[in-house]
Amino acid sequence: MKLSNKTLGALPADVLRPTFDRARLTPGIVHIGLGNFHRAHQAWYLHRLMQRGQALDWAIIGAGVRPYDAAMRERLMAQDCLTTLIELGPDTSAVEVIGSMIDYLPIEEGNGPLIARMARPDIRIVALTVTESGYFIDPATKGFNAGHPDILHDAANPAAPKTAFGAMVAALRLRRDGGAGPFTGLSCDNLQGNGDILRQTVVSLARLSDPDLAGWIDANCTFPNSMVDCIVPATGPNELALARQSGIEDASPVTHEDFRQWVIEDDFCAGRPDWSAVGAQFTTDVHDFEMMKIRILNGGHQVISVAAEILSVATIAECMQHPLIGRLFQKVARDEVVPHLRPVPGMTPEAYVDLIHRRFANPRIVDTTRRVAFDGSSRHPGFVLPSVREGLAAGAPIGGLALVEAAWARMCDGTRQDGSIIEPNDPNWSDLTRQAKLARNSASVWLDMRQIYGDLADAPRFADSFARWLGIIWDDGLEAAISAYLDS
Repeated sequence: MKLSNKTLGALPADVLRPTFDRARLTPGIVHIGLGNFHRAHQAWYLHRLMQRGQALDWAIIGAGVRPYDAAMRERLMAQDCLTTLIELGPDTSAVEVIGSMIDYLPIEEGNGPLIARMARPDIRIVALTVTESGYFIDPATKGFNAGHPDILHDAANPAAPKTAFGAMVAALRLRRDGGAGPFTGLSCDNLQGNGDILRQTVVSLARLSDPDLAGWIDANCTFPNSMVDCIVPATGPNELALARQSGIEDASPVTHEDFRQWVIEDDFCAGRPDWSAVGAQFTTDVHDFEMMKIRILNGGHQVISVAAEILSVATIAECMQHPLIGRLFQKVARDEVVPHLRPVPGMTPEAYVDLIHRRFANPRIVDTTRRVAFDGSSRHPGFVLPSVREGLAAGAPIGGLALVEAAWARMCDGTRQDGSIIEPNDPNWSDLTRQAKLARNSASVWLDMRQIYGDLADAPRFADSFARWLGIIWDDGLEAAISAYLDS
């Protein structure tokens, strides 16, 4: 059955579907970066509210700012912006069609349709999932990268920007001048202090072309920090087949694990849906939740995925079954990450390690190590290296984390131990590969990438451990290095 509004009533009986009248929905949210994660997470929470007869004036309008977003728009518009979600627990599954999204804006150079829609007063939240590397953060200072070519373009052409943030600034200028008031900017990306970073990017960009507008945005808009969590693989032939097996022809179905969490600072200048009624947690301080999730789950993904790429292990679930990789995750997490974390209500860091291990091991979630290892040049500094710095400051163990960084350097050589080629998997792949090949004979060359490691190259305990592990990996293989660490 081809998915559409007209066919909802004819879907198989065991498929959950909207019980609300989608024709009654009116928009309240523009979401930029409408990938799988958003549809399995934020869009699902809103859909669940709508199923209760609530938040019918908060429907989502999808948006993108890059040419490749047009393909997703075409697929979703052809099925009335409906999405099939397939929940895969270790022993259970469920299929649900969600309908909280009602439109997807055309993708145009200069982002005119996006700017115009965000400028209308019915839009009260602009949310984003644009990846960790998408916020124009200067890698050395962690401040705003005002010299990026896209930022320079937007500063010179504020009415026809390239970036999502330039579009937000342009829309906020129209709202200020027209009396529509501010909106909330809600980052849903895996960044510590993601709301603070979004504020930094939007306000700093506005300041380049209109300092008065920048001051108005900073004083009136809100940018709550949030922690988002759900493992959502990319869509491929397997996911398309699962939808068909459920009786649905969906051009872009989404599979996800049987776990979700969303913790949000309650700071919304123009109102918000009551997401807490369907399981989201509102708090005045999301920091400890962020830290636990980013350091253990996102950092743990890097721990296992770089090793898996080298050893030709295809999926995250297979990593946890591997005789060495699953144990590597446990030891690094417990000995070198957990000591620097605080418990949150209902969860200790030690219990969270066990929870993440179980989630990673779910054999029905076909999450590839290649997807998880993507963009290590952003993810290692954000997810792994903060634990190194805290371990050094506390005089605590950091040897396993140094081993992970050595494995990443080995991975970026571009070959696996079986001789197969690792295809480019980072925006900076050519630079990483060049440094990795040089580091084979001089390990310090890898740590000289200051945009990633900062002053860690000057920390002898880390630099010496890194060099030792990299030598063992090249001389004896990654299994020998991991075994030596596990026996230490």
